[in-house]
Amino acid sequence: MTESSSPPLEDLLHAAVTAVGGTERPGQTAMAQAVAEAIDDSSHLLVQAGTGTGKSLGYLVPALAHGERVVVATATLALQRQLVERDLPRTVEALHPLLRRRPEFAMLKGRSNYLCLHRLHEGVPQEDADEAGLFDPFEAAAPTSKLGKDLLRLRDWSDDTETGDRDDLTPGVSDRAWSQVSVTSRECLGASKCAYGAECFAEAARERAKLADVVVTNHALLAIDAIEGAPVLPSHEVLIVDEAHELVSRVTGVASGELTPGQVNRAVRRAAKLVNEQAADALQTASEGFERLMELALPGRLEKIPEDLGYVLMALRDAARTVISALGATRDASVKDEDAVRKQALGAVENIHQVAERIVEASEYDVVWYERHDRFGASLRVAPLSVSGLLREKLFEDRSVVLTSATLKLGGDFNGVAASLGLAPESPQDPEGGEKGGEEATPHWQGLDVGSPFDYSKQGILYVAKHLAQPGREGSRADMLDELAELVEAAGGRTLGLFSSMRAAQAAAEELRGRLDMPILLQGEETLGELIRSFSADARTCLFGTLSLWQGVDVPGPSCQLVVMDRVPFPRPDDPLMSARQKAVEEAGGNGFMAVAATHAALLMAQGAGRLVRASGDRGVVAVLDPRVERARYGSFLRKSMPEFWYTTDRNQVRRSLAAIDAAAKEQEA
Repeated sequence: MTESSSPPLEDLLHAAVTAVGGTERPGQTAMAQAVAEAIDDSSHLLVQAGTGTGKSLGYLVPALAHGERVVVATATLALQRQLVERDLPRTVEALHPLLRRRPEFAMLKGRSNYLCLHRLHEGVPQEDADEAGLFDPFEAAAPTSKLGKDLLRLRDWSDDTETGDRDDLTPGVSDRAWSQVSVTSRECLGASKCAYGAECFAEAARERAKLADVVVTNHALLAIDAIEGAPVLPSHEVLIVDEAHELVSRVTGVASGELTPGQVNRAVRRAAKLVNEQAADALQTASEGFERLMELALPGRLEKIPEDLGYVLMALRDAARTVISALGATRDASVKDEDAVRKQALGAVENIHQVAERIVEASEYDVVWYERHDRFGASLRVAPLSVSGLLREKLFEDRSVVLTSATLKLGGDFNGVAASLGLAPESPQDPEGGEKGGEEATPHWQGLDVGSPFDYSKQGILYVAKHLAQPGREGSRADMLDELAELVEAAGGRTLGLFSSMRAAQAAAEELRGRLDMPILLQGEETLGELIRSFSADARTCLFGTLSLWQGVDVPGPSCQLVVMDRVPFPRPDDPLMSARQKAVEEAGGNGFMAVAATHAALLMAQGAGRLVRASGDRGVVAVLDPRVERARYGSFLRKSMPEFWYTTDRNQVRRSLAAIDAAAKEQEA
């Protein structure tokens, strides 16, 4: 269908909104029109669309109307499911009579998300089985361990599932169990070499994606497709990134590397049976040297690679390169299912070679540091100092990109987020968003805030406890706990507590359980899904936790009428990557604190504050128990990043308001 014969966008949007049982909103209409224009102009668009706007239809309808293939990348499984199971089926059906075509859609994830039939039927390679102490669960008469039961359930599920997608298995299984029946892209034999290639779930998902008009994927696979140069996603003219505030973090994760003694030792064991003794011994010796060095490693950034580490990594790199060559030149017929074993060994050794070589090269664009974990020991990590240039080059050159989220304007504008995405230039922008002239000119882009259907100034209060002492790096905050207890009591429970650390959340839960006669749930004591269900079911219940709660809770209604943040969630001062990024901005003449630490905190606070008002009837208070939001110079930047609630520092006023909101909720519940 040609563009000129397409029905008006307003008619298409009306049909789609009616089909999903929604209500048309001005913000959604404005968003749909802006998305359509960006696609037509092959330009880029940042859209802030508040909770309740209906942003999914705001981008799906113009994308489907345009007719070109579109990839939609999201950060969370919940939104992927919503799109594929609810929004897309209904929208396609609603638009079919108007468009006179029925767009196809499909979901595509990374290979390790799909059940591998080769692993399932041929078993785990011996090295993995020995390491995990596994029996063969498919031959054992009655395995009683949780792992054995999970594996048998996976075998039964493999006969019934159409997708092989781990997320379609309910209830789920442990990561350990899933790893026995899945492979990474490095470990995969390839459909042409695998006896089960014709039935492969991952290959089937790729084939469906090639035929689809809309492909729903995740940020990680989008990053892999862009960074690694081997196409994973089908070619597409339009990219829509939902939950775009998460993109930089997810891309950074994909572009990072890690070496641990355990990982290196596994690679040695996998390769030892497949290569000549000299090559195996060299890798073993290099592995032992690396392990000895890591025993002494202290957490922190390595601004220069120490000489001893450099020698160890060069030995590891060179030995790994020799093993990689040997793996391609030798065959051992005595090894069962040798192709699969060889492929897994090759993948493990290639990863070690790549990471060791990258760290040895000591690029000024990489950050290298040691980490130490109580359970897993020491690791050596490397990550890009910035991903903005990578995104500018790989994501925005050959397609129209729409990025949307409820939190893209930080401090009142799009500049911070745009800069992190590679869209905002370092020199002044032209009025329309793109930089004029020069080889490093940024792509043309526009920012649009379509607002929210909620009246934040009437539905919510932002309260900052300016009378409290400024939080320090260590020690308990007795005054903060007193304030928290009084606020929770005034609210009658109904509280989501967002804490900057698990230690702070645990201390607060322990203290309030001793003071108040109401249930206090704590993240980690039950699955997140179960905690949220319990929190929603009983209005007097409170839920305390850390990072995933700042962004992952959607509880409309009277169960969540007080959202508390214990302190401004700045990155840890000893966070190697964040501190390196901050220093780099300062060395370039910018304000590193505002560009990195304050922006990080503002994004989390905007997300956290967004937990309060999830529906038009919601009322409540966001309480920040950190006086810096009122007193510090950057406080206004943080406040401007949150919804436009009515603002106060009056502790008595906020208690009266909470009590009134609680009383009104009790009347409704009665």
